[in-house]
Amino acid sequence: QLKTTTTAAASRDFTEDRLWLNGEEADVGHPRLQACLREVRRLARKRRGGGAEDAAPLSLSYKIHIATENNFPTAAGLASSAAGYACLVSALARLYGVEGELSEVARRGSGSACRSMFGGFVQWQRGERPDGRDSLAHQVAPETHWPELRVLVLVVSGEKKQVGSTAGMQTSVATSPLLKHRAEAVVPERLALMIRHIRERDFEGFGQLAMQDSNQFHATCLDTFPPIFYLNDLSRHIIALAHRFNAHHGRTKVAYTFDAGPNAVIFTLADTVAEFVEVVRRSFPPAANGDQ
Repeated sequence: QLKTTTTAAASRDFTEDRLWLNGEEADVGHPRLQACLREVRRLARKRRGGGAEDAAPLSLSYKIHIATENNFPTAAGLASSAAGYACLVSALARLYGVEGELSEVARRGSGSACRSMFGGFVQWQRGERPDGRDSLAHQVAPETHWPELRVLVLVVSGEKKQVGSTAGMQTSVATSPLLKHRAEAVVPERLALMIRHIRERDFEGFGQLAMQDSNQFHATCLDTFPPIFYLNDLSRHIIALAHRFNAHHGRTKVAYTFDAGPNAVIFTLADTVAEFVEVVRRSFPPAANGDQ
């Protein structure tokens, strides 16, 4: 129900590359967008073996127009760039007739976009090569693997966040000793554990680890100098509510995770959705949103 829709067209009549984001023209010269465009065109050239240019249905020299729409808040910590770049690379690949491994191309646009090239549960491999070509995503389990799992998104704020993910991450890498420890000591172990919980469909383990890891991620934001505050008071109320809900039931029935933004992503199983949605509605009565 949350989606990005992207269309791409190339024509000999276009005089320049152009980009529209949510109906408004945006900067097509953005380095990360250009990197994706360059790479897809390079792959198309390689696939055509250089010689078949004239016979090809689409000239690589044509300018391109791209339009992309999100039906959810953009740049608010809801993975709009991951969705957007995954969508963009898929559309460009289809336009230029390129197939195969595209997660590495999408990663040039937005790191997390490499994961969005697959459905279900996906792991992003760190890779060892300096050029990043082995920093790819692969599917841990398909979307059919855990049919009872549900994801609720609680939009706390649709505002564009003050610190973008990339800039924030760069500052954290430069200033947070906790991030260094997290990357070296904590994440590899947690990754293996998370994959096990997913394979075994162990919601208790999966939910607890998701919450602990989200909390530690936001601790590294706080450990960054100057500190980055992605969560706000409402985010913290949701965290408290989830823990009270679980305590009431005596087990983990809902789990939260927050990306680089204030909006909550809640994991739960199908049999808990109605009850938890009612609890959220009563805890945060809709005032000015037409009762939605």
